[in-house]
Amino acid sequence: MKTYEKYLEALKTFEDYVTVSEWAEKVALLYPSLLEKANKEADEQKNDTTGLREIAARIGSRVSTGGFDGYIKINDMERPRRVKYISKEELDENTTQEIEEDLEPLNRKEIEKKAEDKMVLKELYRLDEFRNIQKAFKTFFNLDFELDHAKALLNEDDAGEHHPDNFQLILKYHNGKKVNKNWERFTLDEQLNYIRKCFELHTLVANRFGVSIDENILNSLMERLKEVY
Repeated sequence: MKTYEKYLEALKTFEDYVTVSEWAEKVALLYPSLLEKANKEADEQKNDTTGLREIAARIGSRVSTGGFDGYIKINDMERPRRVKYISKEELDENTTQEIEEDLEPLNRKEIEKKAEDKMVLKELYRLDEFRNIQKAFKTFFNLDFELDHAKALLNEDDAGEHHPDNFQLILKYHNGKKVNKNWERFTLDEQLNYIRKCFELHTLVANRFGVSIDENILNSLMERLKEVY
């Protein structure tokens, strides 16, 4: 068995994501000969290191250069990054899912364009105003609201419409969790309260981001939102 295959065998013993350091420790536990060899090589180096650190460095380097592509999943959202072994079946399933996700923006744009081509002037005005309000929150307050479809356009069971009556503003983080799920649309009061609560939290750190909270601008945007909601 080649060295990289032993690395993978060690990773297979974990059910969830692990750090490269945890992976290296498992390699050392399962394959003492690899650790012994790495310790000898570490002793010969000028810099202060250990065999375990050398194993971790080799695994980390191979991860970074794609040497384990097709065998592992990488979670770069955390630091240190975490990895997980992935079977051939899981890889095929994930590849299919990733292709579908890559195509989603195109599908969504096609749906939106067809809908907008049929909108009357008042509906186009409401759409444009929703988008302008969303951009203003980002420009003046550095708040990432997104224009969400309460009933998702790409929901498989009950797809929603691209229409102002289906719009609501929610934070980018929340929209990322919602994905293609259907939610009951905020009432106007719920929408305004949601935005106010977001601002209450934002004011705690606004100064550290160099953002000034201008209540007049906020109130103006809220009034504009009332008119088109």
